[in-house]
Amino acid sequence: MVVHLLVTTTTPNRESGANLATSALSAHLAATSQLIGPLDSFFWHLGENGTGEEWNVTFKTTDARYAELEAHIVENHPWKKPEVTAVEIVRGTDAYLRWVEEATTDRSSSG
Repeated sequence: MVVHLLVTTTTPNRESGANLATSALSAHLAATSQLIGPLDSFFWHLGENGTGEEWNVTFKTTDARYAELEAHIVENHPWKKPEVTAVEIVRGTDAYLRWVEEATTDRSSSG
């Protein structure tokens, strides 16, 4: 059974979020991505409360592609320790979930 995931990260600006979204799609690590923002974020950082403007990027993928997507996000993210979280999509239309699987098929080994 294929596990489908919603993967999330945040970025400091629209440009870096758009770069992550499009590069993940180009590599077939995600079937789709959305960029939402700006958002007001409130967080702990270096032992203090912090606030800032961030952009939220979400990706739809499969568990089989998660490790590569995570590595891609971390490698191409402007922050040293970016948020990368995933939650399982427990329900969805069959046609949509099949499309996610097809869109994220690893094409590097096909000839």
